[in-house]
Amino acid sequence: MLRRILRWAIRLTLMFSGVLVLYLVVTFAQVTWAANRDGAREADAIVVLGAAQYDGRPSDVLAARLDHAYELWEEDLAEVIVVTGGGQPGDRFTEAYASFEYLRNKGVPEEALRLEVDGTNTWSQLSASANILAKEERGSVLLVSSPYHAFRIVATADELGLDAAASPASGSSSMENLLRETGAVAVGRIIGYRRLAGLT
Repeated sequence: MLRRILRWAIRLTLMFSGVLVLYLVVTFAQVTWAANRDGAREADAIVVLGAAQYDGRPSDVLAARLDHAYELWEEDLAEVIVVTGGGQPGDRFTEAYASFEYLRNKGVPEEALRLEVDGTNTWSQLSASANILAKEERGSVLLVSSPYHAFRIVATADELGLDAAASPASGSSSMENLLRETGAVAVGRIIGYRRLAGLT
């Protein structure tokens, strides 16, 4: 009897492990595919996900996102650009303000820019952006972030009720970034991206 129970326990463990591995492999493939796909299209707004800034100067990662958002805006794919991201303790500037100044200096008029200054993660930045855009009755968005981030930002935006597509900024995705995103997406699809943000 005990041997039979052990045999079934081993079988169930192997089956579960196989399903889990398959789920992760499929998720990794989806994250990688999204990282290499440009879904640029006309939208009500371009939303730029925040990244580090240094005393008002965008980091290289953030600058790449902003340059790409500017190119999309120049192509008339959207009238409005939403820049996102709060600040770290002790910062004089938020990521959104650094982005605002950067784009304004490139020639984007202030009336075309919206600032989300409190977000500290993907969910909070997109949730606050959705609230800003809802007040203007703008529901479709073109999301700009680093390539490896593309799948999760669209999935998060979908959860928030936005009609979203991603147009990744330039840059390559390291295996570390792709694996980390695979884990985040794998968990987020099960528990929801809002709860995922709470865990991280």
